[in-house]
Amino acid sequence: MTGFSFLRVLALLVKEFTQLTRDRVTAAMIFVLPIVQLLLFGFAINNDPHHLPAAVFAQDHSNLTRALVASMERTEYVDVRYLPRSEAEMERLMRQGKILLAVTIPPDFTRRALRGDKPQILAEADATDPVAASGAMAAVAALPTEALRHDLRNIAPEPTAPAFEVIAHRRYNPENLTSRNVLPGLLGVILTMTLVMMTAMAVTREYERGTMESLLSTPATSAEIMVGKLTPYVLVGIIQTMIVITLAKLLFALPLAGSAAGWFAFVFAVLLFILGNLSLGYLISTVAKSQLQAMQLSVFYLLPSIFLSGFIFPFLGMPRWAQLIGEALPVTHFLRVVRGSLLKSQTMADMGGELIALGLIVLIFSSVAVMRSRTTLD
Repeated sequence: MTGFSFLRVLALLVKEFTQLTRDRVTAAMIFVLPIVQLLLFGFAINNDPHHLPAAVFAQDHSNLTRALVASMERTEYVDVRYLPRSEAEMERLMRQGKILLAVTIPPDFTRRALRGDKPQILAEADATDPVAASGAMAAVAALPTEALRHDLRNIAPEPTAPAFEVIAHRRYNPENLTSRNVLPGLLGVILTMTLVMMTAMAVTREYERGTMESLLSTPATSAEIMVGKLTPYVLVGIIQTMIVITLAKLLFALPLAGSAAGWFAFVFAVLLFILGNLSLGYLISTVAKSQLQAMQLSVFYLLPSIFLSGFIFPFLGMPRWAQLIGEALPVTHFLRVVRGSLLKSQTMADMGGELIALGLIVLIFSSVAVMRSRTTLD
């Protein structure tokens, strides 16, 4: 029996480091992942979003009204991007998610303000994202103490009380419950986490055991093999969806879609999202050389899906480059559809753009996965 040898330990260390540098995927995960996550989330995450899209339905077209709108924009919390001509048009903008804040100015606003009658304006916020809505509502609520003072000073003495009142209304989530925002998003995260990782590791296991090589030697094409392997996991995703929605309804009173059109859009989005996650998992399996690598790559994808999709942090609070990355993630569009159908009673017409984006992502993932699978084994 020989004694402990530092030379043999050194030789083993050299061997392990050499093997580590040859494994490009693992090396990239070690060095690239921390840098990417630090830069990505350090610059992208923001719990105090500014320049949120807003609409003003002004029934009083006066200088005071224009001064009030200008005061809103000076807060930098909102950008007035729409000037609808009717309540129905503003309702449509809110329901489709194009605006986060809707302000209605009554037709007698100027006359009552000049008389000192303290007119009221209505501010409605899309509270499906309570964090984003809170900043906008706080900025609007502070307007009576700041706005119009200079404009009214030339007409009346220095006012001792606010010139108008703001009636705040939180739409779709009046109780401002965080669960109304988190639970629909949690469905997307659960499906992403389980389906992508489960598929990637299951197919990679086939490569490790050599059974995939046997399948590729049969007359079955790459597309047929992929469809055959992924179809059982579609049922898994459907069962997970039913469990999450049922428990969310029973335990947290999550509202469900109130119309057949809303349910149809929800089910269609769930199926598209499941197919997209499975296709991505299959694509990862064509890159990974081991189950460990498959799990690492799945985690690398999962983190941006959680932080850049609007699940935890307000999507509108992120810089534009981070929003572009988020738009490329299927979970971002899925969250909008789920929240829209369950909380806003959206229909297919309201969420058509999100469903088209989901469909394109599924098509891209599945096409690339089929092309990659043809060259995986020599």
